[in-house]
Amino acid sequence: MDLKKHIRHVPDFPKPGILFYDISTLLAHAEAWHEALNRLTETLAPYKPDLLVGIESRGFLVAAPLADRLGTGFVMIRKRGKLPGEVIRHAYDLEYGQDVIEIQAEAITTGQRVIVLDDLLATGGTMAAAVTLLEKVGAEVAAIGCLIELTFLNGRDRLKVPTHTLLSYDS
Repeated sequence: MDLKKHIRHVPDFPKPGILFYDISTLLAHAEAWHEALNRLTETLAPYKPDLLVGIESRGFLVAAPLADRLGTGFVMIRKRGKLPGEVIRHAYDLEYGQDVIEIQAEAITTGQRVIVLDDLLATGGTMAAAVTLLEKVGAEVAAIGCLIELTFLNGRDRLKVPTHTLLSYDS
């Protein structure tokens, strides 16, 4: 099945000049979504993770059902101020300014093998920050998985762990 047929391209969103790769059409098509999860399961199962970690917010949509298939737990990395209880933070640079991501302090036990998931790998900044945060709390980041990679942005170059994507776009 050609999963690219189930990704909608939305020009000038969220601002002029940006082409947005919308996964909502993939999620809405039961057979295509099932196939995407099957492919990710097959690719990521050999890493034998203890937990899957989803990056806010579309990464949750990928990580949660995949965790069920792999028989693992699911943990969230969120933007500042959205998680209850004690959190561990990591600030990272954006093109213009900084952002902060957080994980609950008790979410990861030192030495747990994790796979980080998101819907899209673009410049790699948020994903690299997530890996750093997970290592900071003692996780062993075994791999990264995404539905889509924008290869022309070279985000993979910023990542130091095996990275797997289902679909790639060269422009």
